[in-house]
Amino acid sequence: MDEISRLLGTIERTRTESVSTQSTGSKLALLHRLHQLMTCVEDLNPRDELHKKVVKTLDNAFLVCGKRANKPKKDRFRLHMVTWNVATADPPDDVTSLLHLNSPKSPDLYVIGLQEVYSGPLRFVSDVVFDDPWSHLFMSTLAPRKYIKVSSMRMQGLLLLFFSKLEHVPFIRDIQATYTRTGLYGYWGNKGGVSIRLSFCGHTLCFLNCHLAAHMNYASERVDEFEYITDTQTFDCKKAPAILDHRLVFWFGDLNFRIQDHGMHFVRNCINKQTYDLLWSKDQLTMMKQKEQLLQEFEEGPLDFQPTYKFDLNSDTYDSSGKKRKPAWTDRILWRIRPKLLPPDEENENNVGLDAKRLKQLEEDVEYPLKIRQDLYTSIMEYSISDHKPVIGVFTLELRKMYETPLVRLQAEGDWSADIDAMVVYSPLQPFPSSTWDWIGLYKVGFSSVLDYITYTWVKDDEVAFNEEIIQVYVSKEEIPVQGGDCVLCYYCNALKCIIGISEPFQVQASKVAIEEGMLPERINGLDKAVSGDDFWN
Repeated sequence: MDEISRLLGTIERTRTESVSTQSTGSKLALLHRLHQLMTCVEDLNPRDELHKKVVKTLDNAFLVCGKRANKPKKDRFRLHMVTWNVATADPPDDVTSLLHLNSPKSPDLYVIGLQEVYSGPLRFVSDVVFDDPWSHLFMSTLAPRKYIKVSSMRMQGLLLLFFSKLEHVPFIRDIQATYTRTGLYGYWGNKGGVSIRLSFCGHTLCFLNCHLAAHMNYASERVDEFEYITDTQTFDCKKAPAILDHRLVFWFGDLNFRIQDHGMHFVRNCINKQTYDLLWSKDQLTMMKQKEQLLQEFEEGPLDFQPTYKFDLNSDTYDSSGKKRKPAWTDRILWRIRPKLLPPDEENENNVGLDAKRLKQLEEDVEYPLKIRQDLYTSIMEYSISDHKPVIGVFTLELRKMYETPLVRLQAEGDWSADIDAMVVYSPLQPFPSSTWDWIGLYKVGFSSVLDYITYTWVKDDEVAFNEEIIQVYVSKEEIPVQGGDCVLCYYCNALKCIIGISEPFQVQASKVAIEEGMLPERINGLDKAVSGDDFWN
């Protein structure tokens, strides 16, 4: 616009209006200048050099305005993360503070990483068959708030849970989970890392929950274990086959880094005075970041909270035993955004060093930006069942979605009850890798996890009609709960390991036959507890 102003100044024309009293930033002033420009353009000779300059300048102005008008929408998502070494304790009765359930801003995603979950032989076998007490607590707490457990991973005492608001579930795809043992030369799972990777609105995310080697003198070993985990964990995913290939990685857990050099008296004095910054330079993780390239790629918020280890049980008193362990920030949450590739040299026609995959990554970084902001990083001191205090991190993810629609749209056709066979109608909205192992589940409203279904039907086995746009799937009346209730249908894609479509809630009617035969009271509201998700799976 400055160039247009200069061009206007070169045209000898008397102006009758003045814009000296108008703000150059106001719409009124801009419209006034455009009116002047139209008057000037009428006097331009198309053969003059000035005409060409005006045309070129206007083209650039239109290009800038067009880019602003078509600027892609960016969405923000709130992520609440927890890390806690629970020291084999049973869960507390209430986790309201831990999950910030009373916050006016509810998270879109919860990621919870625990260490030292009790894994005695009898309990561990039970946890394999049923949800462990910690998972059950979080699921029962979050399900009524319309969160479901999307994925989890357990390796002895290490537990990683990923929850999402129901509305985001169809956009969480390519879910995989794995683990790496580092205890007892790699043969024992008391130490190591468990991870969940996924695609969220097209962006690859990986969450790595670690419990690393203990004791003051093992800082280098802890870094070696972390590097071993990141090097050896792989996924069946072409876009991000390794942890560090993901667009965004969170590394958290009981990382066991200590505060070295400073004596006990100095450390406790800094804690009492809340001068935590005087301890930062001797935090082992901070020190190791200065010389380890991989660690330098990870960011962490300031440690503006008191060290979270080691406390006497059921108290806020640091270790008073004979060992008197020095307090430390052992429990941490770090993140890494994949380093951006530099654009290829325009003079280098062959783009040496940038293969097709890396060129695609470069295009993705530009077209689909992702930013992260940490809104909170602190400990929750009120919990005292462990010798560690839990640490939480709250983040805002700002990103442009790579897709806006689910892969499948589905709905219940007609009335549903246990008196008649039912029908599901679904339509693929985009191509996806369907298989004979895909299924559609019937869930009660408020279900807690993918496996918390009432019943399910195999998509391919029970198809009764098919065309390119609409597919019908049969559901036997024998599988429908006789007491009825509010339900939803979910399409599970086995290849992507996730739910790719969710129906609108609908009413399953109570069985009239059962009522007439005296099997049920006439006024029934809710599903038969004998087949409800909570009782069936827990």
